[in-house]
Amino acid sequence: MKALVRNGLVYDGTDTPPERVDLLVGEGGSIEEVGPGLECPEGARVIDAEGCWVTPGFLDIHTHYDAELEVAPGLTESLRHGVTTVLIGSCGLSMVTGDPEDLADMFCRVEGIPRDVVLPLLRDVVDWDGPAGYAEHLAGLPMGPNVVAMAGHSTVRAAVMGLGRSLDATVLPGEQELVSMERLVEQSIDSGMLGVSANLLPWDKMGGERYRSRPTPSVFARFAEYRRLAEVARRRDAVFQAIPNLQTRWSIFPLMDLSRARHGQPLRTSLLTLADAPPAMGAYRAMAALADRYNRHLGANLRFQALPTPFDMYTDGLENPVIEEFGAGTEALHLEDLEARRALLRAPVYRRRFAKQWRNPIAARAYHRDLAEARVVSTPDGRHDGMTFAEVASRRGVEPIEAFLDLQAQWGNDLRWYSVVANANPRNLEWITTHPTAMIGFSDAGAHLRNMAFYNIGLRMLKRVRDAELAGRPFMSVQAAVRRLTSEIAEFHRIDAGRLHEGARADLVVIDPDHLDSTLERIEEAEMPGFPGMQRLVRRNDATVRAVMVNGRVAWDQHGAAEDLGSSKDYGGLLTLGS
Repeated sequence: MKALVRNGLVYDGTDTPPERVDLLVGEGGSIEEVGPGLECPEGARVIDAEGCWVTPGFLDIHTHYDAELEVAPGLTESLRHGVTTVLIGSCGLSMVTGDPEDLADMFCRVEGIPRDVVLPLLRDVVDWDGPAGYAEHLAGLPMGPNVVAMAGHSTVRAAVMGLGRSLDATVLPGEQELVSMERLVEQSIDSGMLGVSANLLPWDKMGGERYRSRPTPSVFARFAEYRRLAEVARRRDAVFQAIPNLQTRWSIFPLMDLSRARHGQPLRTSLLTLADAPPAMGAYRAMAALADRYNRHLGANLRFQALPTPFDMYTDGLENPVIEEFGAGTEALHLEDLEARRALLRAPVYRRRFAKQWRNPIAARAYHRDLAEARVVSTPDGRHDGMTFAEVASRRGVEPIEAFLDLQAQWGNDLRWYSVVANANPRNLEWITTHPTAMIGFSDAGAHLRNMAFYNIGLRMLKRVRDAELAGRPFMSVQAAVRRLTSEIAEFHRIDAGRLHEGARADLVVIDPDHLDSTLERIEEAEMPGFPGMQRLVRRNDATVRAVMVNGRVAWDQHGAAEDLGSSKDYGGLLTLGS
């Protein structure tokens, strides 16, 4: 069925000023005509965009939907907020090849996803033996948004070396094993994947029982191994995504240096992350300035993923990646039995060790650990709800860390607490959002289900831009913000998305700017599709999005998801590098 998007203010994803025009979408899913007052074909669906903005669908460049795709491929939590393309295979973790148990052990603890659901799921669905088979599998799923994928270094390393050897710091891959890793990355790119992702951060830990609490395989590589896989990406003009090792901080510099042009060819390098975090106050400006210098003077193509919102997190007990930053935190999370964990938290020797490491002013950290900022959300008796841990400590006449450990030992995962990890200062966040080396993303959608709710960051960014404009202190135009959320990301990753013009695939969102309001920030819990009994954090603001179209079909409107979303293959598809 044809569709006419009528009388919206169209931002086409480029630097072209917006125009109030109609978009005629053909039966094949592409935009047939753009202009004012277009005639509506007989039988066409009309989408009234009066008073609304019409933009390309947003691109989310950092998700962990790899598992959710297998049970709920409609991915409605992103789609309902205007996201029409998502990237999977981030942080060195992917499903391109491997044994289901190995994949689950690498993926689940790091991403805060229940292994007891994911492992049986993977055992049921994994029938591919390499990247080409995985790409074929993805292309056959009835996806809601479009999907683009990367090969994860941890996955590749474990498949070639065997999981045990890949997690052994004393074992280096032989030359033939390195060649095999290069070949798997090449096969992934040949299959249409966008490149390879790596993770140098030892805070991300293995789940399962066999190698529990060891860092993921990518962490055990020498830099020469990262370089060899990065060079495969360079030769194919593909993307190399990496998480630096924040524990030593030095790794950021050789990773940045990989991006500079060699033999006239830069490496498309996407690093995590540009954020205003208290433990490294101001470091984001230095990193951005250095990256800008690389891009301007050394022919690099280097970007930092950046969240355009405050980075806030909720936590049940200690179930949060930031607790893995120090040994005592990992020691507690190593215990899956929650009663055993609570007993450990009561042990005086352990408490002294935890407190010493928590307070260590020298050790690298991403989380500030300020207990005058971290706040209790809820406990079963409600006595301390809304109080900071420092306030609880003051009432009890103890140190804040003692109050923190007391509540953890008393309530375990029934203690829910909240903290803003980064980007708390609005002006600093504006600086990050506008910096040329920032690339808007890092939502982690589909992961950390109880910790974070960044599915709607595109809308929240537009609200921030519009609010500043209405207040008479604009820091970015709406037009520029739309470009940053759409075509800029698509161009870096070499995918056909992010623009609205005649002949383009009709992936678009109709936004009511009058509803870019406080509802965008409201947190709630919602049932997780395909994960029985699991509640995840979301921010839902359905009045803001009037319609979302993927491949020319309305996937979401103010009545909710299309009836066949997640079962029909007429919506999203697998987008490939250079297509």
